[in-house]
Amino acid sequence: MFAEIRRKDRILDNESAVRLLETGEYGFLAMAGANGFGYGIPISYVMDPEGHIYFHCAPEGYKLECIRQNPKVSFCVVGNTRVIPRQFSTTYESVIAFGTIYTDLPDDERLYALRLLAKKYSPEYNTIGEKYIAGSFGRTNVLRLDVEHISGKCKRIKE
Repeated sequence: MFAEIRRKDRILDNESAVRLLETGEYGFLAMAGANGFGYGIPISYVMDPEGHIYFHCAPEGYKLECIRQNPKVSFCVVGNTRVIPRQFSTTYESVIAFGTIYTDLPDDERLYALRLLAKKYSPEYNTIGEKYIAGSFGRTNVLRLDVEHISGKCKRIKE
């Protein structure tokens, strides 16, 4: 069902791919657009210990319209990159997670995900974060990506 990486020498092992998903700052969520065009957005996220990827968003919008029509998505995170001008090349590492997005999560799971997001992006502001979550909970949606396949790729260059 999923295309294999053509360049076998560039495969990023599964452990490294998962680590990149765990530590990445943001990713690019790609989906089928409701208007027939592809639709992709940069988005912050968090991955929990069970391998679910969570996103937060507004309760309505085009992203949710697209997901309701087709919840199958891909999510790409790019790690370290470095342009090597004299070799006309770039070193990189990236991972793409393919899966299904779920909306309408129960309140306890939404709270769990928002706390994980706050811990990832603002770990030194736990008390204020709890107040912020409580104050915005009613107007914040949480999405869960259940990963079905991961594909990692990298290019290392010896200088």
